[in-house]
Amino acid sequence: MSRIIAIANQKGGVGKTTTAINLASCLAEAGKKVLTIDLDPQGNMTSGLGVDKNELENTVYELMLDECSIKESMVDTVVEGMKVIASNVNLAGAEIELLGINEKEYILKNAVDYIRDDYDFIIIDCPPSLNMLTINAMTTADSVLVPIQCEYYALEGLSQLIHTIDLVQQRLNPNLTIDGVVFTMYDVRTNLSNQVVDNVKSNLDAKIYETLIPRNIRLAEAPSHGLPINMYDAKSAGTESYRLLAKEVMERTDK
Repeated sequence: MSRIIAIANQKGGVGKTTTAINLASCLAEAGKKVLTIDLDPQGNMTSGLGVDKNELENTVYELMLDECSIKESMVDTVVEGMKVIASNVNLAGAEIELLGINEKEYILKNAVDYIRDDYDFIIIDCPPSLNMLTINAMTTADSVLVPIQCEYYALEGLSQLIHTIDLVQQRLNPNLTIDGVVFTMYDVRTNLSNQVVDNVKSNLDAKIYETLIPRNIRLAEAPSHGLPINMYDAKSAGTESYRLLAKEVMERTDK
């Protein structure tokens, strides 16, 4: 039984792409068959997995415009056995080009349904906005994992995201659930980080992952080398935390 997880938060800079890359890589490291889908026109997940986003014939853009098949849109990543459906700046124009298409909310889902059973996990990195690309991710996914930065404005925008997930549930994908919240950029030395965690726990019904992703210089460096953290520095605190998160995700899936 495969599981599709959309990593979403319309706030930028919360560790969304970092979480998508490293969760996927640590799941693959644990022996799971993983596919990644980059739905962000910035293409940071693509380059963070060692793929040159400017040298690609087929990307998620061509897939959504039905110019290639889903198999043709997949490319190899630096993680052995793990492929990515890549993204680049072309995707920024997809919103307008999809305007006249019927059932445009289900374009990605219809493509992914063909290959869904080939994978244990499919991880989708959403853009930092609530647009048609994010809607496509949510109609495709079984659940949404929300990274939240441990900072003062953490809760801002979260209610909007939850409202969007509720709307998608009601109208487009009744099986969609909130997988949970994962705290990123956690700094054990600051009271603020602890206050944010407590605040979110008291204001949110969603499940909260026990794993806290620390503020970690090696995590910040890894994407510029085109490597996930477990390949860039296997012993760093960042690697340890994403391995724990992957373990939690697998345990929840088994339940």
